[in-house]
Amino acid sequence: MNNIKYAIEGILFAAGEPVKAAKLAAVLDVSVSDVEAAVSELKDEYNGDHRGFNIIDISDGYQICSRPEYYTYIREIVGEQRNQPLSNAAMEALAIIAYKQPVTRGMVEKIRGVNSDGCMNRLYERGLIDEAGRLDAPGRPILYKTTDTFLRCFGLRSTSDLPEIDLGRLMPDNAENDAAVSSAASSDADENTSKGIGEDTNNSADHEESEPLPGGDAAAED
Repeated sequence: MNNIKYAIEGILFAAGEPVKAAKLAAVLDVSVSDVEAAVSELKDEYNGDHRGFNIIDISDGYQICSRPEYYTYIREIVGEQRNQPLSNAAMEALAIIAYKQPVTRGMVEKIRGVNSDGCMNRLYERGLIDEAGRLDAPGRPILYKTTDTFLRCFGLRSTSDLPEIDLGRLMPDNAENDAAVSSAASSDADENTSKGIGEDTNNSADHEESEPLPGGDAAAED
């Protein structure tokens, strides 16, 4: 078990990103339950020795991360360039995507009521959202979902761990929803060929002053 345990430790340390339990099992030629047992032992070791890092569970996998209580010190070494906070507009768009995913840019704009190109670009560039196929509607606009980076930044194992909120505040009633989706799809189709998610949009209506976020990681540039 020790060989498996420390092999997993080395893989997670070198990967620098979440690694699925099934992939670890395949590489090490062991069962997923063996991987889970080894990771559990590593967690106990790290907690018992008061290490500056631990293993977190993310989307059916694992990642080695520094402990949040040492964030202030780590920031001094890593540098301030990674600590630019998300704006309120970006956080609002991210919340909509997280709770209603997959959604198109147009759907996000319909819910927010303002242009969301700029904040969508920033979320994409930081790896918090990614493409999730295309909507079966005219123009086939791109759908977006949250990523493992989003889960890590907000300390979640999966999107099912998101706190419960009143979803009615994020989406119109069912009677209005179909019209909103249709209108959003039409809006996406109109601009689908003229603007990419990664392009900068200096004239977007969502620019506003950035404010610090709780928890540190969620505000860091990726």
